[in-house]
Amino acid sequence: MSKKKFFVLDTNVLMHDPSSLFRFEEHDLFIPMVVLEELDGLKKGTSEPARTARQVSRTLDGLVAHKDHAQIEKGIALPATQSKRSVSGKGSIGASGRLFFQTQPTEAALPGILPGNKPDNSILLTALQLQQLHPSRQITLVSKDINLRLKAAIVGVHTEDYHNDQVLEDSDLLYTGYTTLPANFWDKHGDKMESWQDERARACYRIRGPQVKEWHVNQFLHMADDAADEGLDMVVDSVDDQTAKLRVIRNYQTGKTPVWGIHAKNREQNFALNLLLDPDIDFVTILGTAGSGKTLLTLAAGLAQVLDEPRYREIIMTRVTVPLGEDIGFLPGTEEEKMTPWMGALMDNLEVLTQTSNAGDWERAATNDILSKRIKIRSLNFMRGRTFLNRYIIIDEAQNLTAKQMKTLITRCGPGSKMICLGNLTQIDTPYLSETTSGLTYVVDRFQGWPHGGHVTLARGERSRLAAHASDVL
Repeated sequence: MSKKKFFVLDTNVLMHDPSSLFRFEEHDLFIPMVVLEELDGLKKGTSEPARTARQVSRTLDGLVAHKDHAQIEKGIALPATQSKRSVSGKGSIGASGRLFFQTQPTEAALPGILPGNKPDNSILLTALQLQQLHPSRQITLVSKDINLRLKAAIVGVHTEDYHNDQVLEDSDLLYTGYTTLPANFWDKHGDKMESWQDERARACYRIRGPQVKEWHVNQFLHMADDAADEGLDMVVDSVDDQTAKLRVIRNYQTGKTPVWGIHAKNREQNFALNLLLDPDIDFVTILGTAGSGKTLLTLAAGLAQVLDEPRYREIIMTRVTVPLGEDIGFLPGTEEEKMTPWMGALMDNLEVLTQTSNAGDWERAATNDILSKRIKIRSLNFMRGRTFLNRYIIIDEAQNLTAKQMKTLITRCGPGSKMICLGNLTQIDTPYLSETTSGLTYVVDRFQGWPHGGHVTLARGERSRLAAHASDVL
């Protein structure tokens, strides 16, 4: 059998990744006529699927341009465009196969098993016919549709999911943003160590050793103390071959350094606050289970930098409006009023941050009035084309965003702005997204090691013992 495979593409693959045509390395591609019909039906309107369908159609039109019927029947050579990641996961490999379109009618195969004129059945019949025409080659149907892959397996067509959108094979391999140093770390890395204090009176170290090459910039390092689970916490400032510059981070777990009245309750929360309050960090991602403190920490750090020290002009908070249950329909009011029901987490955390036992009604009303002028709630639907200057931007529930949506949002940041993406990969409500394909997973992986970006995974829930137990057992 020929090693060069023949991939039949379903419509949802092209819609999921418009550049998928150039990610199959040296293998040939086949697009059934029904796929072009489905693209034509999806292209109308101003929605994101309509824009994607038009983008795919333009790409196909550019490949077919100035080609006659004979050339199309022989297959169109795909340009050697370098892709960031190939389907096989081998890295950046240019496409070198050929693109074929269906130019002959499909013969009725197995009409009793595949009844009707459904598009999925038409694609299956096309794949079956290709198997008969090319018995020496492996015909593979690529689809994101689980039911179509199930039917393909039943009728004897080899099928695969489209894996190029998977950032990792397993979400457990995702970068956590910190690591614990072994007990014998200084024995192997203490030789020729340099130490000094920076302009902020923080202890700094320059060390050399074999473990340095495993670190990333802005990764946190914890040296545990045997007597108590406390020790030295540092962050990697820079890495160069086998040399790294480390800096001792600030401790927000003690009572001397509160952030808008709150303290970090565990080591991971302390790591997160160091990222959120660092003016040199422009992009922060925080993952964590329900009740781990993602929103509370982010909002407290934002208020401290907007009201206490005017580093940013205001806080902008947004999230994906994907309901947990049935949609309740349209909401009345302005953009901010429509978004308010989705921002229950913001209101709950503001109540925690502003509550004081001796404050009167007038003081609470004045505080809420000040906060309402500095915290703006915005909808994701109106983000395209905007530029945010000197803003502290919070994207809540970011696990429900695709990689393309994440790119659109991050590129809205102008000079002086900081963006924080919060999410829980175990609570994805968007169809067709999983822990390995979420846009939040994508940006955590791609921003790893960037000098002005940081990531922390909060490991423990601090909301209540009930919430922590539910996260573990349910």
